[in-house]
Amino acid sequence: MKPLKPSMREKKRYLLVEGKNPKENIEKALKDFLGILGMSKVGLKFIKTGKDKAIISVNRNGVNNVRASLVVWPDKMTVKKVSGTLKGLSRK
Repeated sequence: MKPLKPSMREKKRYLLVEGKNPKENIEKALKDFLGILGMSKVGLKFIKTGKDKAIISVNRNGVNNVRASLVVWPDKMTVKKVSGTLKGLSRK
């Protein structure tokens, strides 16, 4: 099987999210706001999680949906930075 061309691959964006218990809250917020089908279209992946921070990977077209779902969630979660690469996300 041939590898995909770069133009055919999914374009990802990396988000730095801060809030309490991010792994559980992000999943719950997305499921409540977008539903299961919307969550699959976003293509959520957890890259790195900590106590109050998480780095997640989402599809480029779903960034605004993820931000909206985190804003309306009752527990306060904020997107601190969005980047196209992990290296760009870690720079300050």
